[in-house]
Amino acid sequence: MALYQQLPFFNPSVPFTRLIQGGLKDGMSITVCGRVLSDANRFQMDLKYGSDIALHFNPRYDGGSGYVMHNTYQNGGWGSEERKYETPFPKGQLFALQILVTLGSYKISTNGKPFSEYKHRMPFSWVDRIHMSGKVELSLVAFQYLAPHQPLGSFTVPYKSIIHGGLQLGKVIIIQGFINPQANRVGFSLRHKTGIAFDYSARFDENVVLCNNYEEGNWGKEQQSDLVPFKRGEPLQVTIFCSRHYYEVFVNGEQTHNYSHRVTKLEKIDVLEVSGDVQLTFVQP
Repeated sequence: MALYQQLPFFNPSVPFTRLIQGGLKDGMSITVCGRVLSDANRFQMDLKYGSDIALHFNPRYDGGSGYVMHNTYQNGGWGSEERKYETPFPKGQLFALQILVTLGSYKISTNGKPFSEYKHRMPFSWVDRIHMSGKVELSLVAFQYLAPHQPLGSFTVPYKSIIHGGLQLGKVIIIQGFINPQANRVGFSLRHKTGIAFDYSARFDENVVLCNNYEEGNWGKEQQSDLVPFKRGEPLQVTIFCSRHYYEVFVNGEQTHNYSHRVTKLEKIDVLEVSGDVQLTFVQP
C-alpha cells in the first residue's frame, strides 16, 4: 500500500480546519502535535463530514481533575458520551495525539501510549475534514499509513526502531523532545543493512549541522549548514518527510534542509536511530 502523501501542516493557527485528501481509509494515522495553553479549560479534535462529526475527541479541564469526552454528532444530535477520567495532556506542556483508523474503531494514543478506543458510529470513509479548536497551540498535523501492529516501545536515548516495510514516498517521521541544557550533539540516522542512507548531526560544540551518508565503509560528501534551528534547553520537534527526490527536514515547523536521496531503493532503509543529548517524548518512526 502506498503511503498517504498529503503534506504535513506546520504551525497552523487555531481554529484549524482542512480537507483530508481522499478521505479516511483503514490503516491511516493522523498525528497532531502541539501544546495545551496554561489557561485551558478544553480543546477538541473533530473528524467531520458536512455538519456531522464522526469522532469528537474533547479533553476538558473543568473541576480540576479533568477528563476526555468522546462522542458522535449525526442528523442534528449528539449520541451518548463516552468519558475517560484521565488527563493525558497537562496544561502548558507539549503533546502528541495519534488516531489510527481501523475497520472497527479509532484507536487513540497519547504521547506514544495507548489511551482509548472509540467504535465507529458512522462510516469512517465518509470523513473528509479535520477540525481543531479550543485552548491549544498546534505545531504539526500529519497524515500517513502506519504498519499494522507497529509497536510503540520506549523513547530512551540512544533510540532505535524498525521502520516496518522500509521507507516509501510520503513517509513522515516525527521526533519530539527536549534538548539538554548542556548539549554537545544530537543526531538522527536512517539506516539500511549495510550503511547509513541519511545521517543528520546537530553539533553544538561546532555550531553546525552536518548531513551525510555512509556506504561501503566510507562517508560521502558532507553537507554543512549553520545550527540555526536548534537551541540548548528548549523543546525540539524534527519532522523528516520523504519526498520523491529529497528528505525534507523541518525543525520546529520550519523547513531547514533538503537532502537528496543517495540510496534510491527506499524500501531497503528500515531503521531509525536517535542519539546524543536529547530527551525524547514522542517518536513516530
